[in-house]
Amino acid sequence: MERFLGFDLGDAESAVSYLKKDGMKTPEVIPVRDAKSFITAYARMQDGTLLIGEEACYAPDAAERKIRFKSRFLKDSDVDRDIKSFAAGVLGELYTNGDLVQGEDCCFYVGCPAGWDKNDRERYRMIFEKTGYPPAKIVSESRAALVSACRSKHLQVGYDILAHPVLVVDIGSSTTDFAYIAGGREVELLTGGEVFLGGGVMDEILLEESVAASPAQRKIREAFTQSDAWRSYCEFASRRLKEKYFSDEEYWKTHACTQTVQIVYDRPVRLVLRMDEKIADKLLNKRVKSLDGKSFREVFLESLRDTRKNIKGDLPDLIFLTGGVSRLPAVSEWCREIYPEAVIITELAPEFSVSKGLAWCGSIDEEMREFEEELQNLIDSTVVEKIVTEQIDGLYMAAVDALTGPILENCVVPIMDRWRSGKIEKLADIDGELKKEIDAYLHTDAAKNLLVDPVAQWLRKYVASELEQYTMPICLRHKIPYRALSLSSYLSLSEIDIKLNAKTVFGVEPFTWMIDTIISILVGLLCGGSGIALIANGLPGIFAGAVISLVILFLGKNKMQSALMKVNIPLPVRKLLPKKYFENHLESITDEVRASFYESLEKDKNEEISERLAGDISRQIEECLTKMARVVEIPLVS
Repeated sequence: MERFLGFDLGDAESAVSYLKKDGMKTPEVIPVRDAKSFITAYARMQDGTLLIGEEACYAPDAAERKIRFKSRFLKDSDVDRDIKSFAAGVLGELYTNGDLVQGEDCCFYVGCPAGWDKNDRERYRMIFEKTGYPPAKIVSESRAALVSACRSKHLQVGYDILAHPVLVVDIGSSTTDFAYIAGGREVELLTGGEVFLGGGVMDEILLEESVAASPAQRKIREAFTQSDAWRSYCEFASRRLKEKYFSDEEYWKTHACTQTVQIVYDRPVRLVLRMDEKIADKLLNKRVKSLDGKSFREVFLESLRDTRKNIKGDLPDLIFLTGGVSRLPAVSEWCREIYPEAVIITELAPEFSVSKGLAWCGSIDEEMREFEEELQNLIDSTVVEKIVTEQIDGLYMAAVDALTGPILENCVVPIMDRWRSGKIEKLADIDGELKKEIDAYLHTDAAKNLLVDPVAQWLRKYVASELEQYTMPICLRHKIPYRALSLSSYLSLSEIDIKLNAKTVFGVEPFTWMIDTIISILVGLLCGGSGIALIANGLPGIFAGAVISLVILFLGKNKMQSALMKVNIPLPVRKLLPKKYFENHLESITDEVRASFYESLEKDKNEEISERLAGDISRQIEECLTKMARVVEIPLVS
C-alpha cells in the first residue's frame, strides 16, 4: 500500500486523515466540505443530491435528513443505510476534490468503539465495502488515539508504552471506551455493561436548560418535535459551547458564555444557549433518564471501578484521556480517585487524534506485513536446519547426561527387585525386560521433565545465539525489540514454568513436541539394535557380579561364566543379596554406563536418524518463530 487513510466516523463529528508510505512523518487532515472536522449528518434533496456535514443540517427542502445515527448501530440494523449514505457522501467528496484517485494503491482504516465485537466490526466493514471504498479495516478508536499520541510524541513523560500498562479512556459523544494496553497490545475491558455514556448526555442537559430558560420555549419544543434534525443541530451547537466553556472555566466566570442559534422551521425562532458555573455543575451531576436515573459522574465512576476490577494484568501506570469531554478537570479528578497510582494525561487535540491514529495504524500494519514476509523468507530457507544439524551432537550428549542416572535408578532397580523376588527367572531374560522398562520410563512425564532444562540450555547456548544473527537484523529493520524473536527470552526455566502454567499464545507445545521427538529417537537408539545389546552386556553384569561369590560354590569356577546367565538361581540365594548392594554398585558404574551410551549413540545415530531429529526440531523452532511473530506488534513509539 502506498497511502493509508484514517476515517474517524463519529456520532457527532467526523474527520479524515492520510499518511503516505514514503516521505511523510505525520498524517495530514483532509478537509471535507471545507471543514477538517465536519458534522456527521447527511441530507438527500428532492432532486437526489446528497449533502453531508453542516450544510446537511439546515439545507431547506431536504427529502430526507439524518444526524447522529452511529450511536444506534448496535441496536438498530436500519442504521446501516444511514451510515452507508453518509460514507458515500464522504467518498464522493474525496473523489471530487482529488483527495482520492480511482485505482490508487491505498486502504481505509475506519474507527469503531472498543466495545464492538468481531461480528459488529465485520458488519461495519461490509458497509464500506458495499459503498465502494478501497479495502477497509476496522480499528478501535481508543487504540488509534493512543497510537496518535505516541507517534506524535505527545506522551513525553518517559514512558515506554511497550513496558508499561496503559488505560485509554476515550469519551466520545455517545459512548465511552476503556481499553487496556500492555506490551503494545490492546485488551478490551468489560465494565458493568456497554457504556453508553458520552458527551452527548451533557449536550442534551445544556440544550434542555437553555430551552427551559427561553421565552420561546413552546415554539422551540414544537420545532424539535417535528424535526429531529434541528434538535440534533442544536445539540451540536451546545457541544461546541460546552467545549468552549470548559477550555477556560476561569475566564468564563467573569464573562458571558453564550451562543445564539437561529432555528428556521415554519417560522424562524431564536434559541440562546448559555453556559455558567451552575449549568456546568448540572452537566456533571444532574440525574437523567437516559442514564437510568444516574448522573454522568456516577456512571463514569462506576465504569472506572469496573475496569479496575476486570484488569487481569498489572494496574495501569498511565491513564490516557481522549475525546472532547476529557479536557474537563473533573474527569482527571475522577480517574485519580479510582487510580491514585497512575499518571494521567489528556490528549491535546482530540478532534483529529483518532483519524490521524487510524492512518498511522495502516502504516504500522504495512510494516508488520513486511516484517512477517521477511521472517517467512527466513523460515523457508535452510538456515534453521543448518544451525540445528551442526549442533545436534551436543543435544545427544546433553540428553544422555540427563537420563543415564535416572534410567539406572528407575529402570534397573525395579528390574532388580523383580529378579530378587523370582518374577524374572534368568539373568539372560533381563535384556528384554530392561528394554520394556526403559521404553516405558522414557515416555513418562518425569523423564520428559528431566530433558526440559538440558534441551533449553542446548537451544539457548548453541541454537538461539546462532539464530539471532539472522532474526535480530529483521527486528531492527522494523523497529521491533530483538527479543521478540529471541528463543533465549523464552528458554529460561522460570519463563518455561510460566508458560507451562499460563499456556500463553506462544505456548509450550512446540517445546514439548521437541522433547517427545528426542525421547522417541533415544528409545530407538538405547533399546534397539546394538543399543539393547550394549545394555544386555553391561547392566546385567551388575547382577552377575553380585552373585558370583555365591554361585561359585554350586557351579565351580569354570562353569560359572557360561552358565550364570542361563541358570535359574534359587530364590533363597537371591534373597541373600541385599538391595543396598545393588544400589551402591549402580552408583559406581554410572560413568561407565554413560560412556557406553555415548559409544552406542555415536555408533547408531546414523545420518538418517540425525536428519530426522534435526528436521523435526527445526520445524518446531520455525513454528515457535511463527507463533512469536503473531503476537509481535510494531512499537507504538517510533
